[in-house]
Amino acid sequence: MTTFKTECPHCHGKNNVPVERLSDQANCGRCKLPLFDGTPITGTSENINHLLKSNVPVVIDFWAPWCNPCVGFAPVFEDTANEMSGKIRFIKIDTESEQNIAALYQIRSIPTIMVFKDGKRVDIINGALNKTQFSQWLTQAIAK
Repeated sequence: MTTFKTECPHCHGKNNVPVERLSDQANCGRCKLPLFDGTPITGTSENINHLLKSNVPVVIDFWAPWCNPCVGFAPVFEDTANEMSGKIRFIKIDTESEQNIAALYQIRSIPTIMVFKDGKRVDIINGALNKTQFSQWLTQAIAK
């Protein structure tokens, strides 16, 4: 059985998740809260490829802690993740700590938001958006 590691978005505990059970409702071994719904997941080089194989669309926010627009956009991303729980998987990738992923996806400005379906990128947008703009863009991107 192949597994990958992911961090709980609630308690930050490390969890091994069987790849075969990625679509199931996985809970954290420590706090017992859901690993993949309602709160953005921290994307890492260890888990990103597995997370992109989701049976639901995936939205990634490429950001950095020193970026004021990124910090300002974070509540919009988190609120939307909570509202769309179970329909879309939300991932945040810190471009400072995950420079290899940032290079792989050719991130040149932040925040950069990408939407993936079936592991393939279907849309991308650069810059922070307000809640209405982000929701409208996301709805259109998911429909592609």
